[in-house]
Amino acid sequence: MENFFNFYQHLPEKINPVVFQMGGFKVGWYSLMYLVAFLVVYAILSYRIKKKEANLSLDDLVDFLFYAFWGMIIGARLGYVLFYNFTFFLHHPLNIISPYDFSSGRFTGISGMSYHGGLIGIILASWYFSRQKKINFWKLSDFVIPAVPAGYFFGRIGNFLNGELFGRITESHWGMFFSAGGNFLRHPSQIYEAFFEGIVLFVFLFFLRNRKELGGHFLEIYILGYGIFRFFIEFFRQPDSQIGFVLGLTLGQILSLAMILSAFLIFIFRKKRYN
Repeated sequence: MENFFNFYQHLPEKINPVVFQMGGFKVGWYSLMYLVAFLVVYAILSYRIKKKEANLSLDDLVDFLFYAFWGMIIGARLGYVLFYNFTFFLHHPLNIISPYDFSSGRFTGISGMSYHGGLIGIILASWYFSRQKKINFWKLSDFVIPAVPAGYFFGRIGNFLNGELFGRITESHWGMFFSAGGNFLRHPSQIYEAFFEGIVLFVFLFFLRNRKELGGHFLEIYILGYGIFRFFIEFFRQPDSQIGFVLGLTLGQILSLAMILSAFLIFIFRKKRYN
């Protein structure tokens, strides 16, 4: 048992965040998992189309995922800029889109993405797509949302393989050592999120996907479910170093509370509008 825990706790330190490299070109686990996430979402949604669970074609699905991909990337980046490091980017605006750090004079790549910003980006891209295709936005949301947590699962696995977004210090046996986390056991909070915000939420939503009484409400159900899970998992996740705690809460918890409130507001707005 001691050998098992020794292997388990040091596992993140043994993982190379780079999948393969050819000269100056390299592919990391994080970017690869993003690709896998979209392929998984495509597979699930194409399955639903083939089962006649949506009045969409596979071509429509490909078009939608193209919109969603760019909405996510742009939203996630701008969300990080606005929510997590606004002061820095206010003084270094080129770093928002440039992989070259002008302050240090070296290439650092573009790092820093926000889930909450990415979600807003995807919602706006979905709204625009629905307007372009003349599709009801809420029906499109009902179709897409049950597959989203499955893709999110792979995103968090990518964080784990990349050795980032680890948890707070712990003395528990299930803690792990991360290269960037110092010589301390830390909660593998990426795995917690992958399980609850990914697997559990996916199973729940996919099981309910064809319930007619929930039609038009899957967006707020997802926002509410994710917000609740994320709020509690943030108690195990290391706060962002440049922000720390705000009124005893992490920024992730504050944004999750905003998600929970938004879910109720969307529900009330839609109920008043259609009743």
